[in-house]
Amino acid sequence: MKKFAVVGNPIAHSLSPFIHEGFREQIQGEYYYDKILAPLDQFEATIQSFFAQGGCGLNVTLPFKEEAYRLCEHLTMGAKTAKAVNTLAMKEGKLWGHNSDGIGLVRDLTVNLGLMILSARILVLGAGGAVRGILGPLTVMAPKKIVICNRSFDKAEQLVKEFQVTEGIFQAAAVAELENLGEFDLIIHATSAELSGGELDLPASLVGSQTACYDLFYNQQETAFVSWARRSGAKAAEDGLGMLIEQAAESASFWHDCDISAKAVIDTANNERELFFAGK
Repeated sequence: MKKFAVVGNPIAHSLSPFIHEGFREQIQGEYYYDKILAPLDQFEATIQSFFAQGGCGLNVTLPFKEEAYRLCEHLTMGAKTAKAVNTLAMKEGKLWGHNSDGIGLVRDLTVNLGLMILSARILVLGAGGAVRGILGPLTVMAPKKIVICNRSFDKAEQLVKEFQVTEGIFQAAAVAELENLGEFDLIIHATSAELSGGELDLPASLVGSQTACYDLFYNQQETAFVSWARRSGAKAAEDGLGMLIEQAAESASFWHDCDISAKAVIDTANNERELFFAGK
């Protein structure tokens, strides 16, 4: 039986085993998917042990994505662009790294939510590792502008320098500039405020009647950003649960060399959210 798992610290909250169970009917052969808690200073030893015992693939979550990137012998283009890895596979004795986060986001935005990225003005709030993972796939969809706003302006500016392939698409902005930026077609939230319980002090002027808002974070209850977006009059406000499921489907496709549809699992998450978060 093939063995797969998600590794992180903490890991008890992970929905990944339940999500991957939902793909079972689309995958040939028996497999098992588990959770692994890796000590903060023993990530490399943990994954070496997993693969030495016959493991086939790992999902990598916080705080190990950058370390996973450094350990890989081969990287997909998505992983190279993101400089972070959330999917590991042992292929012909070599450790491969992939990043499915940005692909998962774009699929959720376009396929599941029906949003248009082509020629869109996009505001990204945050400049951490999660943002690095989504910028490449977003750029491929040819938006008109991507403005990156972060409390530390230097971090936003650094991302702009790294990803500015086509002149003028990317722009860095300070928090103090938000009130003067006007309305956006899409606002993506990726700051740590949600995790720390901090307040979201964002101007409603960012949101117009055709603005869609998307939170990379997710919870059983409505996130603070989604609540703000709805109060501000956004036409759509969604959290990142769909992205989580879509990136899992992309990981499974990478491991099993077949196309995996996330639709059935996303339908379950939308229709039975409480049971979904309970892993039932």
